[in-house]
Amino acid sequence: MMRQIFAVVKFNFLGFFRSPKVILTFLLGIVLSFLLSEKVMKIVTYFQTPMQAAEPFIWTFGDTTAVLCSALLLLFLFLDLPKLNDASMFYLVRTTKKRWLTGQLIYIISVTGIYMGFMMIVTCLLCAKDSFIGNMWSKTAALLGYSEMGKQMQIPSTVRVMESIQPYGCAIQVILLLFGYALTMGFLILLCNMAFGKKAGILAGLCYSLYGFLMDPEILGKMMGLEPFEMYKVRTVTGWISPLNHAVYGRHNFGYDHLPTVGQSCLVFFLILCILAFLSFRVLKRYPLSKSKSI
Repeated sequence: MMRQIFAVVKFNFLGFFRSPKVILTFLLGIVLSFLLSEKVMKIVTYFQTPMQAAEPFIWTFGDTTAVLCSALLLLFLFLDLPKLNDASMFYLVRTTKKRWLTGQLIYIISVTGIYMGFMMIVTCLLCAKDSFIGNMWSKTAALLGYSEMGKQMQIPSTVRVMESIQPYGCAIQVILLLFGYALTMGFLILLCNMAFGKKAGILAGLCYSLYGFLMDPEILGKMMGLEPFEMYKVRTVTGWISPLNHAVYGRHNFGYDHLPTVGQSCLVFFLILCILAFLSFRVLKRYPLSKSKSI
């Protein structure tokens, strides 16, 4: 059974790294990483203080804008889900629909993992000349965390984070949250493409992103005209109901509030993925496996 599933996954990866849209996505990922990490590099250059190797990634992908932009690039990689063409029929006559769909889900997981790993490596390499590998927070982190500078420049270096975890552990948690958010988007695109046609997936992905953007507490606060003392409840509610807020490391409970913990956010993403996978298998029963349904 597993051999048939991984044969489907292997087939989906044929020509993957030679595809123009894949090359374009990864090139845009490099550009995005450079643009997002530029403010961090400016701080290091100005104060002549080093960073820990994982800090550029933690800070770069520590706010909703960075998470949202990086996830949106994945839309290019997921446009053609599920992978289905004339050659797919060769596999379908030798396996079952369920194993074929399981292969599609594993393919999404693999692509997301490759993309997220690539973004982390690029971000760290961009700042490598001013970094050290020791597992301790840098002077730059302390400078940003113990002053208003980090908040003013929207760099999520805070004392509560530095007191609760070491840099490499923090980086692992950040990438897990990013992975969970991007994966839910991929599963959603697959489900909607199967259920409603090839254009529905991209629309669902955009709506998913728009929902996360609108659930940003700062944006909601401005839209609703809330006073600063009223923002606490908004941050708490949106922290639980917005997948995008679940993906932002700095918007979690570090013992000071009622926001979800990182573990609870990972559990939320896992439950969403289980629901989307279950619905995909239900839709599979009436999904016509023909090339005409593919993109």
